[in-house]
Amino acid sequence: GGSCHRRRRSVCTYSLAKDQTIEIQDGNRLRIQNGQAKMEWADCPDQLCVHQKAISRTGESIICLPNQVVVSVQGSKEGKLDGIVN
Repeated sequence: GGSCHRRRRSVCTYSLAKDQTIEIQDGNRLRIQNGQAKMEWADCPDQLCVHQKAISRTGESIICLPNQVVVSVQGSKEGKLDGIVN
């Protein structure tokens, strides 16, 4: 796991150093593997987030507009991933 906190929306942080699969609400599934994050599945109609390339560098992001999900890489020594869900 990762750590989550709630402000106006949920913000969760996960390490890219640990292989894991993360269910985001009921509409998205993110896979972290080999230091990269990729949207593995989504129930949105356009599937653009699923077709985006894996991310691993600070500033890169995957966005699922229909489900209001933003996944971005935040800079740190071990590479942290932030997932933002409205």
